[in-house]
Amino acid sequence: MLSVLASIRAVLNGAGQTLSEVRAIETRVSALERQVIWPVEAMAAVDASIRKARSVFTILSRRIQGLAKGSATLGNTQRLEALLRSPVPEDLNRLASSYAAVYLALPSPGQATDAQRSVIDIDDALALDGLKTAAISDRAGAGALAIAGGLEEQAVEAAPGTAGMLTAQAAASNLENQAMLQKMLAAQLRQEAAILAHRNALRKQSADSLKQLRDNLLHALGGR
Repeated sequence: MLSVLASIRAVLNGAGQTLSEVRAIETRVSALERQVIWPVEAMAAVDASIRKARSVFTILSRRIQGLAKGSATLGNTQRLEALLRSPVPEDLNRLASSYAAVYLALPSPGQATDAQRSVIDIDDALALDGLKTAAISDRAGAGALAIAGGLEEQAVEAAPGTAGMLTAQAAASNLENQAMLQKMLAAQLRQEAAILAHRNALRKQSADSLKQLRDNLLHALGGR
């Protein structure tokens, strides 16, 4: 019996020593995590730096957004400029009438030839298309800034291990911005093509006018 009790005591003493060694290892691992893997002091310093930088840039951004950007001074032009800068999508429906009030309406058939009316009409259409695209791009940019601000706030409060989710959100937002940039480049290419078409239309009209003038002169000379 005594030998059995002695054996049990020896096992318990050995287990206690083993547990002490396990606790020591856990302590060293915890210290390694705090000092190397997730250094608490360094992370706190980075967090404070991010908060300070974000506060400075937020103040500057609000000041820039609060600046008066309107330059028009007349009534019709002020209304058109306000519509172009308005964040309300429904205002795009009123853009055509405001545009006509500034750049005048399409001439009637008696005021211009069919060719001139066609050129004016397509020029107005492409100009309106460009203005609407620019307004939509501005709103998309404002949305991108809002998403970026939200990601910054999440990054400040994010728990360790969630960086991958924030990175995925940022990548998706970046893809949306790239798509909008491609749309703007396509709109710019359309405008360049429209400018070339307009110049060619003017050359064609000049050629027709010269031909008509020559025919009239030949007819007048032949009549004599």
